[in-house]
Amino acid sequence: MHPSPLGTDQLIVQAKAGDEHARNELIRAYTPFVLKVASRVCGRYLHAGQDEEISIGLLAFNEAIDRFDDTRGNNFIAFAETVIKRRLIDHFRKQSAARAVVPFSDLETEDEEGHPVNQVDIQAALDQHALAEEAWERRQEILRFQQELALFGIRFSDLVENCPKHKDARDRAIQVARRLASVPAYREALLKNRTLPLRELAADPEVQASRKTLERQRKYIVAVALILIGDYVFLQEYLA
Repeated sequence: MHPSPLGTDQLIVQAKAGDEHARNELIRAYTPFVLKVASRVCGRYLHAGQDEEISIGLLAFNEAIDRFDDTRGNNFIAFAETVIKRRLIDHFRKQSAARAVVPFSDLETEDEEGHPVNQVDIQAALDQHALAEEAWERRQEILRFQQELALFGIRFSDLVENCPKHKDARDRAIQVARRLASVPAYREALLKNRTLPLRELAADPEVQASRKTLERQRKYIVAVALILIGDYVFLQEYLA
């Protein structure tokens, strides 16, 4: 795919800065990609202008443009695919929850050869496929997170040991992690040096924690910050 002579990376930067022409160019160029991903998730070919799953996929692609962080060396296509899949799974869940009880006969249709096809069976298979996709995506995301933690010398067992035991303490640690992830200088120091910028955080008036506390909760704070900074769509749900 070659959206324009500027290249995808530069178009993303411009789109995130508010350039609607760059955003529209990206969406136009990658619409076939969105269609392919959405069709694969749904298990059937989707038709533009007929299937709302395509609109959901395009909205998810637009969301991916805004959320993509190129400073982490991530692949935009892989990230966009994850967001598209996640939003479609959310859509299937909402459909399942909102589905009204109707006469079974009303759900009978016929295929091209005249054989009866039940829409409940189709939707059940579609839901099962979506949930399987989600489970696979979750496993892959956890594996990626585990690999990234290893770069910081952190294991999952460390998080269990370092997780604050009381809810108030956990909430404060998460707030520190949000501050760490949101301030560019802190974020850059974390990703470049792979360590917590203790001195800067301890001196930050927005951080309600002593240096001693920051040191004690270092691994937990780093892990939460990495989830917030990265494209960890599923893990971020636990921090909402």
